[in-house]
Amino acid sequence: MSKVVKFRDIGGPEQLHIIEEDVGDPGPGEVRIKIKAIGINRAESLYRSGKYFEQPILPSKLGYEAAGIVEAIGADVDEFKIGDVVSVIPNFSFHDYGFYGDTALARATSLVKHPENLSFEEAASVWMAYLTAYDALIGTAKLSKGEIVLIPAASSSVGLASIQLANLIGAVPVALTRTSEKKNLLLSAGAAHVIATDEQDIAAEVRRISHGAGFQVLFDPVGGPAFATLLEVAAPRARILLYGTIGEPTVIPHFPVFTKMLTITGALLFTTTSDPDKLKVGVDWVLRGLESGALKPVIAKTFPLDQISDAHRYMESNKQFGKIVVTV
Repeated sequence: MSKVVKFRDIGGPEQLHIIEEDVGDPGPGEVRIKIKAIGINRAESLYRSGKYFEQPILPSKLGYEAAGIVEAIGADVDEFKIGDVVSVIPNFSFHDYGFYGDTALARATSLVKHPENLSFEEAASVWMAYLTAYDALIGTAKLSKGEIVLIPAASSSVGLASIQLANLIGAVPVALTRTSEKKNLLLSAGAAHVIATDEQDIAAEVRRISHGAGFQVLFDPVGGPAFATLLEVAAPRARILLYGTIGEPTVIPHFPVFTKMLTITGALLFTTTSDPDKLKVGVDWVLRGLESGALKPVIAKTFPLDQISDAHRYMESNKQFGKIVVTV
């Protein structure tokens, strides 16, 4: 019997319970993983509370990311063997798979042999953050050397991944955070500039940083009142990518959108992870960055599996700097 986290009702972190069940043997195209670490994501909180783009089928499992060791292999799996150390790519529905627990089944197409220079905790922190950033900034925005990219919620795992990615290609990452409390941490993490949005004039700071030219890319999970202000200081033909739902309702001002010919679009990592060809290119790109050390996950805090509800509470407090990880 294995320990598996499930929830029987939509609601808060208290709905998460550890139960014992037989995970079973892997079917064709699947492997079974002994899990060592689990990456916690905002999408899982939204799914648990009924606010995600797909609704739970109760009782429901949960978990997009994990790292562990292959302990059994199903038919038609040639690329992995028992004992391989792997991490999970989010390219599936919670209706089918979930990785909160000490053992789980996974599709072989959802697994990557992670670099030897990563711990289990780091490996469980890679794919949601870095592929979200890669899909948006490289795949969609085509961010290039010298361009200014604004990154709200910069202390999140996706925000920090975006800072690293921007630096890797020679762009200029500007971190946005509510207060100056995390300013030094963000500068140490590679941000070229930091704007404390509750303390500074955002528009004035963007004009100063860009010498009046405006920013070229905005990668935004927050929106809210600041969104209209940011569009006023966008460069002509700037690309604005919206992801996540951690902010307030967002009003899009009409005038700067058409006068500056701005592009506003949504960003979802499944654009990359659901396409095998795009996924291979994205995974190879991230792996090269990880192996070189240019990309390296930042872990905010770890919790043991029996404190999974506390891990969700901490995530929802928005106090973290980097990735929250549950160890098994």
